Amino acid sequence: MTDTAPLPSFAAVIVAAGKGLRTGGETPKQFRQWHGKMLLAHSIDAITSSGADPIAVVIPADGALPEGLESAYPKVTWVPGGETRQDSVRNGLEALVCASPVRVLIHDAARPHLPQDVIRRLLSALEQNVGAIPVLPVVDSLAVAGQDGLMQGKAERETLRRVQTPQAFRFAEILAAHRAWDGATEAGDDAQVFAAQGGQVALVDGDERLHKITFAEDFADAMAPAAFRIGQGFDVHRLQEGEELWLCGLQIAHDKGLAGHSDADVALHAITDAVLGAIGDGDIGSHFPPSDPQWSGARSAKFLEHAVKLAAEAGFAIGNIDLTLICEAPKIGPHRDAMRASVAEIMGVEIAQVSVKATTTEKLGFTGRGEGIAAQAIVGLTNV
Repeated sequence: MTDTAPLPSFAAVIVAAGKGLRTGGETPKQFRQWHGKMLLAHSIDAITSSGADPIAVVIPADGALPEGLESAYPKVTWVPGGETRQDSVRNGLEALVCASPVRVLIHDAARPHLPQDVIRRLLSALEQNVGAIPVLPVVDSLAVAGQDGLMQGKAERETLRRVQTPQAFRFAEILAAHRAWDGATEAGDDAQVFAAQGGQVALVDGDERLHKITFAEDFADAMAPAAFRIGQGFDVHRLQEGEELWLCGLQIAHDKGLAGHSDADVALHAITDAVLGAIGDGDIGSHFPPSDPQWSGARSAKFLEHAVKLAAEAGFAIGNIDLTLICEAPKIGPHRDAMRASVAEIMGVEIAQVSVKATTTEKLGFTGRGEGIAAQAIVGLTNV
């Protein structure tokens, strides 16, 4: 599987049924706030944006959820957990049986960062294997501790690996392994359940960003976001007769307009992606999918306002916006100040924080031929 090839279809189980006692507090850690939103929401958003469908989220056995969580994810199947992690995973897998998925990823809710390249490596490994897990090398020396607190020997780190999630399997085989698990002992993860039934598990490169949120200090660190963030966005739309031309939230008089599912405001789309990129929260398509009819003809100002709101919830304010429009026509100069004012109003900032520039491609390419307009934006965020 190449880095640009479409990912094969897969389902996902997110395990969020534990109590998270090591993080302290009365609220289970998966329901606590982390970098501006619920820890579990980070994991659901990450697995959703990767293309997983269907998704089962295994929650505490009492089925209690924080207010608004279930309605925020109407396509998720919520499954009560069991007494052990293995029971919870099995419940999640059983909930997916009717969908008959070929592949499934099993992920811990406590790992909010989920790099797409890890998912790609896992699914690629499933082309030749029935199971695959992401791992990292052990870089520190290891000691075997005795009950008396004294060193009893050493472990060979060269043969050891740190195991992460998500763990990937052919669905039928991992379901069979969980159904066959006797439950007499507690397995560390799903790979051990699978191996206990004779399954072989391939190892792929993991990622340090898949760090598991475990201790109270992990949440303390999340309360102090980086002092400054930068995001960039880029968008292109085709010029077409019979369409309105919207740029920076303004309707511009021109013989052609931009075609798209919404109002196709290429400028606001680029700025929206820049804001979302700065907070690491997907892109405009993941929040407002073009397949959703409710966004047909929608004003792009709604998209940008939503992104600014998410940035505020994550603890950031807009620092500055630098937008470049790339086109032969219309001329941007006469509209520049009005565009700056419009963007400033939408984002709730001063006009001095907004820069709007324009350039051409010297008659080269689709913009040079007047076939479309491109926009690129850089947005700086600062701590609130």
